[in-house]
Amino acid sequence: MRVLVVEDDDGIAEPLVEGLRREGFEVQRVATGAAALAVTDAELVLLDLGLPDVDGYTVCQQMRARSSVPILAVTARGAEVDRVVGLELGADDYIVKPFGFRELVARIRAVLRRVNGGMGSEAEPVQHLGRLTIDRRARRVFVDSTEVALSPKEFDLLGLLAEDAGAVVSRQQILEEVWDPHWYGPTKTVDVHVASLRKKLGHPEWIETVRRVGLRLGPTDGPDRPVEGADRPASPPAPPAATDTPSWYV
Repeated sequence: MRVLVVEDDDGIAEPLVEGLRREGFEVQRVATGAAALAVTDAELVLLDLGLPDVDGYTVCQQMRARSSVPILAVTARGAEVDRVVGLELGADDYIVKPFGFRELVARIRAVLRRVNGGMGSEAEPVQHLGRLTIDRRARRVFVDSTEVALSPKEFDLLGLLAEDAGAVVSRQQILEEVWDPHWYGPTKTVDVHVASLRKKLGHPEWIETVRRVGLRLGPTDGPDRPVEGADRPASPPAPPAATDTPSWYV
């Protein structure tokens, strides 16, 4: 993935370029709008809007007029009107300085996922994880050899966790990548989808909750868990206890 970083501030650009290269991206950095417009082979652009020669909005507009390359506007302009203008001129997303590097990488992957119409291009088309198989091209999931019917969000959630199985993914990153980078709804929706996904897979232990951090896809190659008490003889029901609690109250 060739990323073009358009940033005139060396103090920001140098650690940013180094960090992106550690993430596996091929990075080219330029410091002016004219130099940015001269690059024609970038697969994603991180565009600072405060450039010394040309206004970043103009650069964004001209890039969008000639290609569909994903553009992530990176700027100190945080007002709503600035974000709206940037998005309407062709930016795919907008991040305001100062920002966390992990948030930036998450936004890059989210933009690539949306542009590519599915999981990121770095993900395997068919991924085998123990008893779990994920076919991203066909958007199908199998446990052993049995297909599991998932909703689009459940599939995307499982696919995100499987991209780096064993690694913890924060709820915020899940919302940004599976739902929307500007999601304003309740974060409880993640828990609802996780509960449904666990039930459909039939192995609740595969999706592990890391308290106060996020979720991860754990080992998926173990045997079925025995039902607790399955080997014990059934006990006769206990007689009802005397109580004033009405029978309909649970």
